[in-house]
Order: sequence, then C-alpha cells, then structure tokens
Amino acid sequence: MSRAFVDEDAGADETDGMHEIPLPIPPGARNYMTPEGALLMAEELRRLAEEERPRAAGALAAAEQAAKAEFLRRISTIDRRITYLTRMKAALSVVEPPANADRVVFGLVVRVGEERDRVREQGELGQGSTVDYRIVGADESDPGRGYVSWASPIAKALIGKRVGEAATVRLPIGEQRLRVLGIRFAE
Repeated sequence: MSRAFVDEDAGADETDGMHEIPLPIPPGARNYMTPEGALLMAEELRRLAEEERPRAAGALAAAEQAAKAEFLRRISTIDRRITYLTRMKAALSVVEPPANADRVVFGLVVRVGEERDRVREQGELGQGSTVDYRIVGADESDPGRGYVSWASPIAKALIGKRVGEAATVRLPIGEQRLRVLGIRFAE
C-alpha cells in the first residue's frame, strides 16, 4: 500500500512513547520478597485493577473531549503499573523468616557500624555511626527506612556474616568497611 493513503497519526494518542516499566531483576530470576512485601504488592495490584482503573475509565467516559488526553495518560500509567506488578508477581518467591538470627540472611535486620582506618589495626570499632539494614526484595527496597535489596552491594557483602564479623562494601563513593554489631528479626 502506498504511504500516501496511510494516516500516520492513526492510533497516536497521549500514551505513545510510554514503555513497559523494566523489571529490577535479571531475566529468569526469581522475585524474592518478604511475606509482608508480597501482601503489599498483592493489595496494590488489587486496588489498581479493581478500584483505580475502573474509576479512571469512568472519568474518561464522562470527560469533555478537551480533557480526555489527561484521563488517557492516567489510565495508561495505571495499566503500566498493573502490567509491571503482574510480571513481578509471576516471578514471585516469598521467603519466610529464618529459624534463627545467627547469620545475616534475607528478611533479617542487621545493625552495622563503620570501621575507621585508624582503629582497624586494633580490631576495635571506630566512632563511626551505626545503621540498621533490613535485607528485602527489589520492590521492597527503601533506603530511607534502611530496607536494602538483596541484590544491593551492601546486602551482598553482609549476607552470611555473623555478629563481630566485618564486610567490605564496594560503593560508587569507594570502599566502606562495616562490622556486624547485631542481627535480629524484623518487628
């Protein structure tokens, strides 16, 4: 067919250019989550599919022509999130809490302190600050709350360590040496 008879704008709307949300896990990998994280994900997926999308579709149907583009963008954003959550749910593996907290593992909270170079030779912890990290799934990660993904450099360095052991974390800002001060179950 000649290009002269094709409407190149046909099908183009305000949602063009919106791509799938990339998964934060490698292809074929499992989406490890805590039981709490899996429940939150399921609730978000339900809310989007059963409440927000129907509400947005109803608003689109009732909207004036000039306002339809805004509602189409909203529906597209909701659909992208639903697709993303559905794909992550398909790869979901819920990791139950371990039987004990003698080593750093997925789901536990680890308190670490930064070692200072000047006291490292003495085997003592310097006056660095202490931080609590909980090792969680990629979608549960929230650095502001101390929740770090199991795939993060910090979690990878700490997993398997016991209280008193040190780990070297390679970060974009340089290497940091952390000592495990405590391990506990999440509340």
